Amino acid sequence: MQTAVVMDEATLRRSVMRMAHEIVERNKGSQNIVLVGILRRGKTIAQILRANIEKIEGVTVPCGDIDINFYRDDLTRASDEPVLKRAELPFDITGRDVILADDVLFTGRTARAAIEAIFSLGRPASIQLAILVDRGHRELPIRADFVGKNIPTSRREKIEVHLPPTDDDTLVLLTACTQACE
Repeated sequence: MQTAVVMDEATLRRSVMRMAHEIVERNKGSQNIVLVGILRRGKTIAQILRANIEKIEGVTVPCGDIDINFYRDDLTRASDEPVLKRAELPFDITGRDVILADDVLFTGRTARAAIEAIFSLGRPASIQLAILVDRGHRELPIRADFVGKNIPTSRREKIEVHLPPTDDDTLVLLTACTQACE
């Protein structure tokens, strides 16, 4: 396998800062937005966006995270008695502009599941998708509103986002596999 760094820490941080500026501009400020990160690395992206919006606007926007595993349509059934987990956030999303954050947009299935989880919590004014890396290969009609970097890939390549606290470093890797990557 061959691996290349496509975003180092400085590039990644600049991209997320640009995304924060775009979010504030599109929403005419930060007064009605809330940030929701998709677990795992989407949570970190949402937290970085929150810190950047605070630098730009001087206010702290609500920020939470959701686990979308229960809402996925492409996972096998784990048992005859699945554990049902309802999405929860520490704030109300009704009437708010929800900025849904994740690290990589690929087929669109994770984003679809996250949208379903959001709607299980209330009726937002809008849902906007903020993605660090868009790699293409959509299977659903999903597109990101805010993108850190577009990296067109083949099915024999994969994108790996490394962010603390999940990882020890901050970067994005493109790895070429000998066969279709998972």
